[in-house]
Order: sequence, then structure tokens, then C-alpha cells
Amino acid sequence: MNKSFIEQVHYIRIPVKDLELSAHWYRDVLGLQLLNITEEFAVLKVNEGPFLLILVSTEDETFAHFTIDNKKEFSIGFTSPELSEFHQHLINNQVIVEDIKEDNGHTFFHFYDPTGNKLQVHW
Repeated sequence: MNKSFIEQVHYIRIPVKDLELSAHWYRDVLGLQLLNITEEFAVLKVNEGPFLLILVSTEDETFAHFTIDNKKEFSIGFTSPELSEFHQHLINNQVIVEDIKEDNGHTFFHFYDPTGNKLQVHW
């Protein structure tokens, strides 16, 4: 098969413990546009593109990241041309943030949302 029937990734679902707190955190701290919030989920838009993040309310002990050798590995990566400024912005907003690292010209850091989902941003 040479051509995929899939056009693009439309959304990713992220489990969160406190939906209202998380929806406002993604809006206020990350600057995403909150399109809709119900009792079960919140829809956020990333800039003007078609990509959406769907926050799903759950009481389960589950996350949007996974582990390798018992070490947390992110599954969602963002980009930011203002990496250092964004890093400081997260620190100023009391977000759990790891140090900025560089690997072969790839600069990145990891941070955690209020539920503890591990996320990455790079440039």
C-alpha cells in the first residue's frame, strides 16, 4: 500500500484527575484555546491548526506517558521557538519542570501537567 487512508492526526486524548483545573491550566499556562468543556471532557485547540487536545476526566491511576525500565517517557511533544522563555514561564507558574537539555543540536525539556502527565517541548 503506497497511499495512506489517514490524512492527519486530529486529536490526542489525555487523562486528567481534575477536569476543570486541568482545562484552565492548559488554557492559562500553556496558552491553548479552550473550545468546550463538559463534565466528561474538555477540548483545547493548539493555535490555528487542526490539532486538538482532548482532556478526559478519570479517577483511574493512568497517564498519557509510558515507562521504559521503570523510567517515565513522554508520548506528547510540543514545539516552541522560545524554549528558554517558555521554560522560565512554566517555573514562574509553579509547574514541575526538568532542566533544558541538548542532544545533537536538539534542545528540549520535560514538564508535568497538574495530573502528572509527562510532556516534552523542543526546538
